[in-house]
Amino acid sequence: MIDPRYWVGFNLIPQIGPVKVRRLLDHFGDLATAWTAGAHDLAQAGLDHRALENLLTARRNINLEAELDKIARGGVRVLTWADAHYPALLAAVPNPPPVLYVKGEIKPEDEWSVAVVGTRRASAYGRDVTRQLVTDLVRNRITIVSGLARGIDGEAHQAALDAQGRTLAVLGCGVDVVYPPEHAKLASAIAERGALVSEYPLGTQPDAANFPPRNRIISGLSLGTLITEGDENTGARITIEYSLEQGRETFAVPGNMYRRESRGTNKLIQQGEAKLVTRATDILEELNLTMVAQHQEVRAVAPENAMESTLLKHLSADPVHIDQLQREVGLPIATVSSTLALMELKGIVKQVGGMNYVMAREGEAPYKVA
Repeated sequence: MIDPRYWVGFNLIPQIGPVKVRRLLDHFGDLATAWTAGAHDLAQAGLDHRALENLLTARRNINLEAELDKIARGGVRVLTWADAHYPALLAAVPNPPPVLYVKGEIKPEDEWSVAVVGTRRASAYGRDVTRQLVTDLVRNRITIVSGLARGIDGEAHQAALDAQGRTLAVLGCGVDVVYPPEHAKLASAIAERGALVSEYPLGTQPDAANFPPRNRIISGLSLGTLITEGDENTGARITIEYSLEQGRETFAVPGNMYRRESRGTNKLIQQGEAKLVTRATDILEELNLTMVAQHQEVRAVAPENAMESTLLKHLSADPVHIDQLQREVGLPIATVSSTLALMELKGIVKQVGGMNYVMAREGEAPYKVA
């Protein structure tokens, strides 16, 4: 069990973000040592004068036990880089947040996710296409990620819930602070059937400066980002830019060229920055998400022991060589080989040549769209 107290402590300190946390870990080996280190050693680790002063002041005033107690009383879970349950997709992007506060639960199946974002001033057309696309994605077991904002974000979350699917809301405030306030009921439902997620400590109020950074988490949690409606300067454009920087796929719905709300999506398509989407299958095919339901069923029932479960976490539809698997799990090659052989007999995995393995894909499932 990872002790999150020092991660939480550093997350409370201004001017200490992912880059400086990485430097501290590289220098000290763990954050517990860094928290108690002297000023000279902290400077040697790469903290500039401002960050160092903030840390030294905070250490005198922060009660870490009280912070953890507040988090526990709020029904919130803390995930850190050191936690095995930290979302793998987010961990793969540059400088992911060292700490995530989660109200609800992020599940393994949420790795099959698509971000859906757009303007706060959604038209009837924008709401309709958002609801239709989200409903069809959810029917194909895709988790919907968005930002709980007014307009398209709220529509995407609600459509996912109405379709009995999972959805994650990434906030620009603490997970105990609902913004906008009229989404309080929606936020509660999301926490029950998905999760509210934030890098900001409990009690953090919404601030304009918080929202662009939170957008990198929305795209980072997702295999791709879809913008269904938005002007050229919409905040959703920032999420698309992050998605492009992170090497994730981007999608946009075309709209009426006379309407302001469609200028951003049309321009993204015109400039080749986003793929044109008119139906959910456009996204499913581009992201190779045709077999999500089958993969989820395999993961739910297949592992019979810890070794099988460990190997399964490192397998997907993309071939992985047995030597790479062995390096990732850190076990003898003979153990890995024999376990894979048994898993292949059970139909859990498949060898696709050259000692490369994938998760088994039993048959083809048709898309579930309206």
